[in-house]
Amino acid sequence: MKRKLIRITVCAVGLVIGAVSPAPAQSTEPFPVTLGKQLAERASNYTEVSLDRKMLDFASRFMNDKDDAEGKRIVAKLNGVYVRSYEFDKAGQYTPADLDAIRHQFDTAEWSALVKTRSKDATDDADIYMKLVNGEVQGMFILNAEAKELNFVFISGPIRPEDLQDISGNFGIPAGSYRMAMKGDKAQKKADEKAQKADDKAQKDGQP
Repeated sequence: MKRKLIRITVCAVGLVIGAVSPAPAQSTEPFPVTLGKQLAERASNYTEVSLDRKMLDFASRFMNDKDDAEGKRIVAKLNGVYVRSYEFDKAGQYTPADLDAIRHQFDTAEWSALVKTRSKDATDDADIYMKLVNGEVQGMFILNAEAKELNFVFISGPIRPEDLQDISGNFGIPAGSYRMAMKGDKAQKKADEKAQKADDKAQKDGQP
C-alpha cells in the first residue's frame, strides 16, 4: 500500500512560504510530534510546513472562490495546519518504537483513534486521531509510515472527517486523507451500532 501523503499546493503554500520572513512561524498550538529533530537528522530530505491562523488567511486567498467555496469556509475556522514529511535513503531509519512514542502522545482523554492500519514491520502504517472537546471535534492528527517515508499532518481547530473532501490536496493536507477518514468513521459507526444493539438485547433479555 503506497501513498504519497504530502501534496503541497504550489499556488497557495508555495507563495505563502516565499512571501513571509524566514523566521520560524509562531503558532498558538505547537506541532505535537516530539521526534522531529531526530527524524530530520536521519532523513535525506525533509519538509516542514507551518501555517498558523494568519498564514491560512493569506493562503486561502489563492483558493478559487467558486470551486473552493466550501473549502475556504472550513479553513476560515481552523487555527493552523502543520505538516512534516521525512524521506530516507534506506529502510530502517525509524523504528516501531518511534511510532509508538508518537502515538503515545495522543493517548489522552481528548484524543480518539479513528483509523488504525498496521503492517507486520511497521513500514506501512496509518493512523488518524481526532481531538474531542465537549463533544466537538477540535483537531485531527494523521500519521502515515512507509518503508522510506514518514509523514505527519496536524490540523488544529474544528474539523470533521467529511470536511477533508473539500480541503485535501491544499496546504499540505494529503489528498487521500478523506478516504482514510471516512473509512474509519464508517467502521466506528458500525461498531457503535453493533454495541448499541447488544446493549438493547441485553436489556430486553433482562426484563422480567
